[in-house]
Amino acid sequence: MRRLPISNVVVVLVSVVVGALPAQDAKRPMTIVDLIGVPSLRDARLSPDGKQLLYVRSDPDWDENKTIAHVWRVSVDGTGSVQMTNGEKGEGSPRWAPDGSVIAFVARRGDDKHGQIYRIPNRGGEAIRLTEHPTSPGRIQWSPDGKFIYFSATDDQTKKEKARAKVKDNVFQFDENKKNTHVWRVEIATGETEQITDGDFTVTGFSLSRDGSMIAHHRAPGPLYDDRPKSEVWVMAADGSDATRLTTNPIGEGGAQLSPDNSQVLFVANTDDELKAFYFNPRLFVVPVSGGKPQPIVAGGTYSVGRAMWSAGGESIYFTANTGVRQNIYRVGVRNRRVTAVTKGDQSIRSYHFVSSTGLMAYSASSPHDPGEVRVLNPETGASARQVTHVFAEVLRSHALPEVETVSWKGVDGASVEGLLFYPLKYEKGTRYPVVVQTHGGPASSDKFGWFRSSNYVPVLADLGYFVFKPNYRGSTGYGDAFLRDMVGHYFRYAHQDVMTGVDALIARGLVDGDRMAKMGWSAGGHMTNKIITYTDRFKAASSGAGAINWVSMYGNSDTRTYRTPWFGGTPWEKNAPLDQYLADSPLFQTHKVRTPTLVLVGENDARVPMSQSVELYRALKHHGVPTHLYVAPKQGHGWRELQQRLFKANVELDWFEKWVRKQDYQWEKSPVHPEEDGGKRGG
Repeated sequence: MRRLPISNVVVVLVSVVVGALPAQDAKRPMTIVDLIGVPSLRDARLSPDGKQLLYVRSDPDWDENKTIAHVWRVSVDGTGSVQMTNGEKGEGSPRWAPDGSVIAFVARRGDDKHGQIYRIPNRGGEAIRLTEHPTSPGRIQWSPDGKFIYFSATDDQTKKEKARAKVKDNVFQFDENKKNTHVWRVEIATGETEQITDGDFTVTGFSLSRDGSMIAHHRAPGPLYDDRPKSEVWVMAADGSDATRLTTNPIGEGGAQLSPDNSQVLFVANTDDELKAFYFNPRLFVVPVSGGKPQPIVAGGTYSVGRAMWSAGGESIYFTANTGVRQNIYRVGVRNRRVTAVTKGDQSIRSYHFVSSTGLMAYSASSPHDPGEVRVLNPETGASARQVTHVFAEVLRSHALPEVETVSWKGVDGASVEGLLFYPLKYEKGTRYPVVVQTHGGPASSDKFGWFRSSNYVPVLADLGYFVFKPNYRGSTGYGDAFLRDMVGHYFRYAHQDVMTGVDALIARGLVDGDRMAKMGWSAGGHMTNKIITYTDRFKAASSGAGAINWVSMYGNSDTRTYRTPWFGGTPWEKNAPLDQYLADSPLFQTHKVRTPTLVLVGENDARVPMSQSVELYRALKHHGVPTHLYVAPKQGHGWRELQQRLFKANVELDWFEKWVRKQDYQWEKSPVHPEEDGGKRGG
């Protein structure tokens, strides 16, 4: 462990986390293509007897220009890894039959117009299609007796809509053309489907009870994204009868799950302990099926609660929690409310699954030295987890990775702020290096220990000699409600100043060269970039990804308003609207101050932060003579998915940073597909 100098404004909280790996000198730096090429693992599922594990592995296919996922199986002792599916379009959502003999999954094969449910014997063989549903099934769950698979699916087009489509009448009613989602089940023996819920509402999530007799679910008034915060908790019989509403409040809930004895339902909500106010760190609640007031089980906003599951006997609940730069699995007693850690470490939980019949839990945790191998543990015994998959051994063995530490500093008001700092690969003590400041999206989120993404390409920046700084500014989760809610009533009060005080703390330590700095971020990270370039001209380059610039137009054009209303104290179109606050928090009206050369990137079909926001920023920068380019990814929403687009984004940003920060050329990485046709510097 390297001891680093500590100034009076920075405290090093956590030591280097990559030091246990083999010597870096024998390894080569990662490239953008390397990062894109790292597989991802998700949806790990233990077999009913606890002896085998299913998971979904996604790999890039450069010829198809996308990632393709397949289902894999491995014994819990790590042996016998085998790929179970190999369809051209990929597969997902593997689920064991209750006796473990059959695996169900969702795939689109042959002439399928949509994804369908397929079955394959665990021993291997040909997959058989079970459903011919008009829309793609999701959230598939076996009934405990193995007779049914339950699933959710959006409503099909009406006969009138199909007739209009047939004659190419493609005019649609904005927002009103969205379809509700309902619960269905398919009988295994016959393939016949039955609709379980029906009505003018949408089911945002559901969970079958362990005995298969009941379903806990959430009903929202409509299918729009902005309808989700209006959802409520319901229970019903497994055939859809006897539906009963359990919550009535102005807060949206999620993750409903019945206790083992069907007497209670747990759920998670972004609210205070009384379920009366909105925009808090998510809490865990339990409500009686017989009716009554929901009780907070993890209260006070100390933990930012994620997915929750009942223990085998129902005396406790497992849940994931974000605690700032870390996310782990915890257990809480339902009666005594005592919280204990199930997993520990500088990591983030990607997914986990608990099997009550065996008491075993499978989980995937990501860290700067583990892209997310799957492990199995018994959460009650406290025994060490056993690593099951070994997918990433060669990646770690071959590549040099940056060292990382947790840093903290004081905001302008004296509040403690925290972040992550990644070091240049060839860092030498006493030398100042350029820095790229990356701010996370959300903003109700946080940057945590985890594997690297091609969208932020930290190892590539480290190889080029940059520090990468990720500050968890005011408005981030995992630091308590007061820290999160600092944005309520004024989005940019301390948040952007937290970023700059963090930068100044690193300069004070003698690490960062304050004359060679770049700023980047996507979504809320883009909002922050837009604010920063109007607040200071200290950055030599910036990249704004899908960022808001004008909160008045953003409010009306985005697919969500509920989460944003608290920031400004009301809507922009109500009587006596808080327009002064909207304008004060909109960087557009301060773009005359911008001197920083700024790239702008966005998806053509982004509903969350519409392309028009990026156009407004680009036009303003051009008007003021600020060097800029606007890059639009066709057909993409709130993120660039195609492999070539991901490679382009990293290349164009790196080229921009090298040009304006370090005054040197950057050689673009070539695509693995026909690299001889993809050479040289591009993009201006």
